[in-house]
Amino acid sequence: MPARERARQVRAALTRINLDDSLAAFGVQPNAAFSGLLRNLLWWPADGFAARMLEFDLQVARHGLRAAANWLLPHYSGGVRVTGLQHVAGSGALLIVCNHPGMADTLALLASIARTDLRVLAGARPFLQCLRHSSEHLILLNADGTDQLRAVRSALRHLQAGGALLTFPGGEIEPDPAALPGAAAALTRWSESVGLFARMAPHTQIVPAIVSGAISPASLRNPLTRLRRAPRDQQRFAVALQVLWPGYRRAPVQLAFGSPLSGAALARSGTSAAAITRTVASAARVLLQHASGYVGES
Repeated sequence: MPARERARQVRAALTRINLDDSLAAFGVQPNAAFSGLLRNLLWWPADGFAARMLEFDLQVARHGLRAAANWLLPHYSGGVRVTGLQHVAGSGALLIVCNHPGMADTLALLASIARTDLRVLAGARPFLQCLRHSSEHLILLNADGTDQLRAVRSALRHLQAGGALLTFPGGEIEPDPAALPGAAAALTRWSESVGLFARMAPHTQIVPAIVSGAISPASLRNPLTRLRRAPRDQQRFAVALQVLWPGYRRAPVQLAFGSPLSGAALARSGTSAAAITRTVASAARVLLQHASGYVGES
């Protein structure tokens, strides 16, 4: 297939997926009477987002993941402000564990981590699978849990070979510490895979990270978000608005890296994978307390 035709097909697929995701975030059923009208209204910004992501994927092929992320990040945020970057080793086995408020959080991390061997453990979403060059840097987990062992083994091999791995152990979108309650509680639900990686690849340095300010407070204050009742659904609604409307992308993302924890020391403690995960989450919680702008969060 000619490259131009393939690009056209991928762009159309990305646009369709983005529209599906937006309608789901808005709580609109695909068979709703007005879903067709809403899709037509949202098509232009959805197609623009698809075109930009397609260009991002080409940038990954030409210049690498970090350069591509630095190119894309200003389009969806006011940049990134980083603290603790000195804790991110430039070589050797490295596991970065981070909360996941969504939107530009991953871009902020990719733009900041200077590791050409970085791989990201991520959910196998159709949108990501359409990005051929970016997918080469991902280790994908199926949403239904199938093939999970393969993904974990692949991640472990990468760490054991001295590579860098970024993971979001919450496994789902978490509250943005700068805007929503519940960010600290979300850390207690982190996957025990963090402890498993420490035990199975003990030479790994584990660096906790916290992203905040990824979700625009203005988008969260939009009255339309109140159409969704659950706070998590309101956050998804706000993220969709932020993707579709440039006015919600002006604030910088805040990213903090903590001091590294030795996988070997954690493994030697003889504690379980769950206990190791709690130790790492506690280190992340310290960062979160400095990042949280939500009154009453602890």
